[in-house]
Amino acid sequence: MPDWKLSFKLFIDACGEGQGAALHQTQIINEKPVEGQICFISRQRKPTEARHILRWHINIQEYRGNMTIVHKSGNIHKNADGLSRCALENTPENPSWVPQEEHHTEGICVTDIHIEFFDKVKESYKMDKNCHIV
Repeated sequence: MPDWKLSFKLFIDACGEGQGAALHQTQIINEKPVEGQICFISRQRKPTEARHILRWHINIQEYRGNMTIVHKSGNIHKNADGLSRCALENTPENPSWVPQEEHHTEGICVTDIHIEFFDKVKESYKMDKNCHIV
């Protein structure tokens, strides 16, 4: 069981196929510090998630100073790395399931621009000191 008074270590990894995470905590057991796993999650990535890296970068900025981010290569970072590479399907049976968002785009744009508008635009160029006839 996690001890909510102690700090946690969150190991995360993402690759082209999926993403995985392992939550660990070091507790004193038989007078010795023992790091144990609290929980594991993994799931396949949705196609749109590859574009959200910048959003995550911005979201975690509020925690600067309260956490340390350390990069580890996959052969050292085996807990979360394996979870992301062999990710579970993104289905309702998976506890980390995220529903696919469907975006249906339909629209018609009709504009009517009068010739007087274009005449005003042309005249504005004549009065603009930064525009010259080439």
